[in-house]
Amino acid sequence: MTAGASGRRVCVYCASSSYDPELLEIAGAVGTAIARRGWTLVSGGGNVSMMGALAEAARAGGARTVGVIPEGLRVREVADTAADELVVVTTMRERKREMEERSDAFLTLPGGIGTLEEMFEAWTAASLGFHHKPVVLYDPIGFYTPLLEWVEGLAEAGLVKRNAMASLVVCHDLEDALDACGGRL
Repeated sequence: MTAGASGRRVCVYCASSSYDPELLEIAGAVGTAIARRGWTLVSGGGNVSMMGALAEAARAGGARTVGVIPEGLRVREVADTAADELVVVTTMRERKREMEERSDAFLTLPGGIGTLEEMFEAWTAASLGFHHKPVVLYDPIGFYTPLLEWVEGLAEAGLVKRNAMASLVVCHDLEDALDACGGRL
């Protein structure tokens, strides 16, 4: 089920452990921009780090927020209890499935191994045709440059198909990234 551009539901993957001011600022700007477009934010349901800054900014701008969090993280008191909808699941696999089903597009910001795992799963599924939702990597500070160079090397070696490379949209400008998620202002 896909909403129109003004009702778009965007799943954002990002760090839940860094308090780097530059990364928090990026997350806040993304949340504000999602709200400005009238979209819904779907996130990992955390209230800390970039994930928390993203959700707070989205809500401050009037966006609806949906958080999906495993029970094991909820009991550690890191759940975004201010979310318009907080979905508590049992496992990380259930979390990803729930986030996928509730989203029309996937947007990745800087993050660690969890963020990478989520992005790679969404990207792989898109490249194999299991879904036709945009998979966008927003990298305004070159955070992912080494990773993208490595993946390009894999493609040059024939280990990653060109259609897979084309199914990930890399943007350095926020408005371009959101446009790639499926809707202009």
